Amino acid sequence: MCPAPVSEGDNRGYIIPIGGGEEKELDPIILRRFVELSGGKAANIVIVPTASQLDDTGSRYETIFRKLGVKEASSIPVTSRKDCNNPEFADRCRAASGIFITGGNQMRLSAILGGSDVAQTIRRANARGVPVAGTSAGASIMSEHMMAGGEPDSSPSEGGAVLAPGLGLTNAAVIDQHFSERNRLGRLLSAIALNPFLLGMGIDEDTAAFIDTHGVLEVIGSGTITIVDGGEMMYNSAHAAKRDQGLAMLGLKMDILHEGCHYDLNMREAFPPTEDAQTVCSI
Repeated sequence: MCPAPVSEGDNRGYIIPIGGGEEKELDPIILRRFVELSGGKAANIVIVPTASQLDDTGSRYETIFRKLGVKEASSIPVTSRKDCNNPEFADRCRAASGIFITGGNQMRLSAILGGSDVAQTIRRANARGVPVAGTSAGASIMSEHMMAGGEPDSSPSEGGAVLAPGLGLTNAAVIDQHFSERNRLGRLLSAIALNPFLLGMGIDEDTAAFIDTHGVLEVIGSGTITIVDGGEMMYNSAHAAKRDQGLAMLGLKMDILHEGCHYDLNMREAFPPTEDAQTVCSI
C-alpha cells in the first residue's frame, strides 16, 4: 500500500515513529516536538490507543499532552472493526492537527484498523499535512510492510521475521522498535533479506525518527537509529535457505545514527549533525 496521494498545494505531514519507552515526565523532548509540529498550544491531538489492552492508555496520553499545553487532546476508543467505521471517530481524526498511535500489539492494531474508515482518514490527514506519530507498535504499523514478529537474535535466519500489511504512511522502510533493548538486529536483517529494496529502520527506546515531507529524517532522543540498506547486496541466500537456517547477506550497508543525525530515505544517504557536517566539509 503506497502512501495516500498528496493534493496540489499540500505537503505531506511528518511521520514520527518512536521506538517505545519515550520520556513522558522529566524532559519529554520527543512528545514536545510532536506537539510543536501539531500546532503547539492550539493543537488538537487525537490519540489512537487500539494497540493497547490497558483501559487507561488513552487517558494517560490525554493527560501527558494537556500538561504540554495543547488546546485539546482526546482518545478515540477504537477496540473493534465496528468502532473503526464509526463516522464520529473518523470525523475526529479528520479534524485533528496531530494524530498519536500508542504502543501495545501491532497485530491487534493492524487487524482492527486495517482498511477501515479510521485508517483511511489517518492516511489522508497525513497526506494533507497532519503529523502522525506512533510509539512501539504504533511505530511499526506506519510502514507498508509492518514488522509483525520474529525471534530476537543478532543473526538473520530464514523465518526470522514475520511481516504483515501496515498503514502505508511510508513504503521506503520496514520499521522495528525497542531495537537495541530487545536485540532485534537479526529480525530486521531477516526482513531485509526478503526484500532487499526496502530499508530497515531499527529504533531504540526513547528515540524517534522525525521524517519530513521530503523523506529526510532527523534523530531525536537518547538512543540510536540503525539503518540497514540491502539495495546493493551482491548475494542473499534467503531464497534457498531451510527453516531457521542462518542467512548469508553480502554487500549490506549499515548506518547507526544518534541525536541530530539525518538520513535521506530517497537518496539512501546519512548525514552527521549540522556542526559535524560543517567540520567534515571544511577538511
